[in-house]
Amino acid sequence: MGKKQVVLVIDDESSNFDVIEILLFNEGYDLHYKNNGEAAIASLTEINPDIILLDVMMPDVDGIEICQRIKKIHQWHHIPIIIVTALSEKEDLVRCLDAGADDFVTKPINSVELRARVRSMLRIKTQYDHIQDTMHLREEMMQTIVHDLRNPLIGIMLGCDSLKALNMNERSEKRIDQIRRTTEQMRLLIDDILTIGKIESKKLILNLSKIDITKIAESAIADFAPLIVNKNIEILSKFPTNPVYISGDIHLIRRVINNLLDNAIKFSPQQSSIILNIECLPQNPHRQDLVKIQVIDHGIGISPQQKQVIFEKYEVGNIVTGISQIGLGLSFCKIAIEAHQGEIFVTNNQPKGAVFTILLNQFQSKPEQ
Repeated sequence: MGKKQVVLVIDDESSNFDVIEILLFNEGYDLHYKNNGEAAIASLTEINPDIILLDVMMPDVDGIEICQRIKKIHQWHHIPIIIVTALSEKEDLVRCLDAGADDFVTKPINSVELRARVRSMLRIKTQYDHIQDTMHLREEMMQTIVHDLRNPLIGIMLGCDSLKALNMNERSEKRIDQIRRTTEQMRLLIDDILTIGKIESKKLILNLSKIDITKIAESAIADFAPLIVNKNIEILSKFPTNPVYISGDIHLIRRVINNLLDNAIKFSPQQSSIILNIECLPQNPHRQDLVKIQVIDHGIGISPQQKQVIFEKYEVGNIVTGISQIGLGLSFCKIAIEAHQGEIFVTNNQPKGAVFTILLNQFQSKPEQ
């Protein structure tokens, strides 16, 4: 026997709930009642409704505002809301739908109509739950598979190190180095996927510390030195004279900068330059002091349409032949920066190219007791 579907009725008049309870008695629902919107919102976690029947005309806070507030809560925005109203003018019904309501029933309530509309909304909710369960299962399987890929890659990297210890000709050593670099890129991609999964499932614990962002940036530039030599690209650094501190997870922040530099190098033409800029924004009494980090290139740029989706998983910008574009690098950057309560966005570089900007809070020392 399946779990009963939960119906939450929000109405300031208990007699109205009595009517609904009688009309839905034979449907086998688990009915709950709250006489005001504030109490209903506070009880959502405990009740966990599958559908909400919401009266419009209530004192203090009306049903339209309550509907808007529920739909703005990420955990509950998918719960179908049926507005129960004595209003019959089209303008009033449009207001209900614009507030986020999924359907409405007019008073006096018709029993056949009420049951049909509730069943319709519950079918949609059931389909949504099935889709979410399938996506969750898929994500768990992907995380397991990706995690298991790490061991073979580590074996390949150790094998490359063992081969390099042998006396081999220069051409063979270059091939081994190429295999190791490619394997390292695959390992870092796997780490990105695993980190994204942990952040999205709220299982990642940030290892926060006071870090000098300029040192992180200098180290990243040094790591890309062999690659930019091959493409005849120059990375110019514009850093403050004094250290710039943020509170962050050093490994995640380093990966973000690496991803942005890697993208800039991929899409920059030969004999061009990339600028890595770090600056402290002017003090503002209305916000915490910020650090701005920018990666500026003169590559192919990003169209207005791509700017809307480029930070989403598996979305890529312009398809370029010969360049690997999986669509996880920028998604990782966005998720990691937002986990640090920061912001990342992209603008055009003039006359050509892109500017990726990160805003993070400066490190704040705790006041002495």
